[in-house]
Amino acid sequence: MVDMTGTDDSKQKKNLQERIKNLEEEINPPEKGESPISQANMGWRMVVDLVAGVGLGFVIGYGLDILFGTKPLNMILFVLLGFGAGINLMLRTAKEMKKPETNKNEGNTPD
Repeated sequence: MVDMTGTDDSKQKKNLQERIKNLEEEINPPEKGESPISQANMGWRMVVDLVAGVGLGFVIGYGLDILFGTKPLNMILFVLLGFGAGINLMLRTAKEMKKPETNKNEGNTPD
């Protein structure tokens, strides 16, 4: 008489081990490097920050020009301020992108 429970138990054990391993990977995924997709997202974020700063500056400046009757003065001023704010946000995003890379290489803790 052949004992079928021994082979069935080993199959169940392997199946259970695979399921446990898959669940552990879902809970604690292995650390990955910076993916190209997230870098592209950061690049688009920089572009949107710059365009939003200039656009918001234009709208505020144009509105103030209509309100006070100083046609191009406030619009030019606020477009330049919006451009400066957009550049500032782009630089902050660039620092944010570089921060994990330097911490990983030097072994420092984040600030």
